[in-house]
Amino acid sequence: MDLNYTDEDLAFRDEVRAFLAANLPPDLQRKVRSHLRLSKEDSVRWHKILAAKGWVAPGWPVEFGGPGWTPVQRHIFEDECALAGTPQIMPFGVSMVAPVIMAFGSPEQKAYYLPRILSCEDWWCQGYSEPGAGSDLASLKTTAIRDGDHYIVNGQKTWTTLAQHADMIFCLVRTDTGVRKQEGISFLLIDMHSPGITVRPIIMLDEDHEVNEVFFDNVRVPVANLVGQENRGWTYAKYLLGHERTGIAAVGRSKRELAFLKGLAQRERKNGKPLIEDPLFAAKLASLEIELMALEMTVLRVLAKADKAPGPEASVLKVRGTDIQQALTELMVEAVGPMALPFDPAYLEGKAEHSVFDDDDAAPLASYYFNYRKTSIYGGSNEIQRNIITQMILGL
Repeated sequence: MDLNYTDEDLAFRDEVRAFLAANLPPDLQRKVRSHLRLSKEDSVRWHKILAAKGWVAPGWPVEFGGPGWTPVQRHIFEDECALAGTPQIMPFGVSMVAPVIMAFGSPEQKAYYLPRILSCEDWWCQGYSEPGAGSDLASLKTTAIRDGDHYIVNGQKTWTTLAQHADMIFCLVRTDTGVRKQEGISFLLIDMHSPGITVRPIIMLDEDHEVNEVFFDNVRVPVANLVGQENRGWTYAKYLLGHERTGIAAVGRSKRELAFLKGLAQRERKNGKPLIEDPLFAAKLASLEIELMALEMTVLRVLAKADKAPGPEASVLKVRGTDIQQALTELMVEAVGPMALPFDPAYLEGKAEHSVFDDDDAAPLASYYFNYRKTSIYGGSNEIQRNIITQMILGL
């Protein structure tokens, strides 16, 4: 394939850059570039700016409200957004449940949910992981028992990202306990305001409330909220995970963070010289940049076949993308040394006047480092992804 952008692609890139320069609020850009925490209001504000332009769902078909871009245009758009420092569009609605609804949902589900996802009228979260059912997701125990026109849902989900804000949750539930575990799972869309749902925060080491436990106690869910066929949810879950894993690669964000890391290495000193001139550190930096360039070429090759649903190549992107993200955060901590040690929640919340120290670049890095340990686990752990690669690509 030709890895060079065409004149049309370059013109599109200029259009995206001009739009971002004119419409990205400076306060949101500063938060992203400074690794500060974003509120729900921050995310919704940027979502609505893109929605007004018709650009909030780059991968959606035109018939559902997408912009009709080519795969390369989508890559350019995501790359430019990341480099500009835009907030990430929450993937649970736009990039995860929406493709499942488009592919397997009823006409009524498409007509109702997809416009609400585009407008951000509904904030979605993901109900997959459970205690004892993370990487072995098919071992989930949350049940949904048919009762006339409803299912009665009981069970627990955990590590549910931003469930405290959510209006809807897409859930894997067990509807048949008498078959092989993968064959008794269904895919339900559940209103988070339903009686019987309890959200309990999991406060992390850096005092952030990002993840939650979600409990279901005799929650009544209309049968109309079943996506596709009963007991076929494992098929839909794998389809969704393919889209999730492709997005996790996040090449654009890694390119932005690489530039940030180079800035740290220019500023920090070792033996009286900029750290970037230290041969050992420079070698690590160069190796990481080469890995990132190779990942971007792989992403473009995958995009060239984007007329198909993501396959096992999504596992390759997920593994390499998260390895690079973690390596970037490791080198950031190494670059600033002891200054990365303290957690600084006040700074992360934008209250610099209450910061425990005044190195703005170093203040978020301990939190950033620890938070990125999760990337090799969510979306299917990297160990599981390597098994998929071995079986489905290498044929071993």
